[in-house]
Amino acid sequence: MLVPGVSGGSMAMILGVYNKLVTSVSSFFKHMKESIIFLAIFAVSAGVGMILFASPLGKLLEMFPRPMGFFFIGAVAGGIPLIYKESQVTSIKLKHILYVIGGLGIVVLLSFLPEDMFGSHDGIIGFLILVLAGFVAAVALILPGISVSYMFLVLGMYEDLMAAVSSLDVLYLLPMAIGLGLGIILTTRILENMMKKFPHATYMVILGFLLGSLKEAFPGVPVGWEWPICILTFAAGFAAIFALTYFSSKREEKEQTEI
Repeated sequence: MLVPGVSGGSMAMILGVYNKLVTSVSSFFKHMKESIIFLAIFAVSAGVGMILFASPLGKLLEMFPRPMGFFFIGAVAGGIPLIYKESQVTSIKLKHILYVIGGLGIVVLLSFLPEDMFGSHDGIIGFLILVLAGFVAAVALILPGISVSYMFLVLGMYEDLMAAVSSLDVLYLLPMAIGLGLGIILTTRILENMMKKFPHATYMVILGFLLGSLKEAFPGVPVGWEWPICILTFAAGFAAIFALTYFSSKREEKEQTEI
């Protein structure tokens, strides 16, 4: 979430914790103890990461936008083999390519939506619109490759939301929180079922989401001395995530065989 074009859902998928995250939320009451432990560790880790890396990442992105941009594009690319493995696709067919194109197309089309679609409303209509906005934000939060902040811009609520958060406007935030909660529960349950019943289609569409998000992360074509640096940073990002997911996958396989 600290990097333009790379959402929290995208990083969870790339790092191989997306499935566990979705399952922990969707089956929270079913496996409460395990879910609380995992979500607590995830939340603390994410919070510590944001605190530790927000400032240095911001400075690096400001000083070296293209090399850093290519590093994160490489990181996304490094997570693709894991997504392909999770899809359980043994041989690529036309339908799998179409799934990827479909996911990519959805993300690209979202970037062309006009801003301020909802605007401001009062009374019960305003309440329902805020609930709906929270629901839409939840879907964007869960699905990889879709920016939550951009969705609020499209809905015409970004500035109002920032003001409401700053002033702790409960009357504005409460209906949105209701929609957010409902959206997270429904989206994770649907996703969990889709990943179990239709892994080929679901993971290929998610791969399309990730590829579509690279449009926002792309920092532009390197110039002069930036070329070799960008190639190196891309390779470093790819190698770091590929190695991380590879060894994590091997460890999980070993644990499963020992059980």
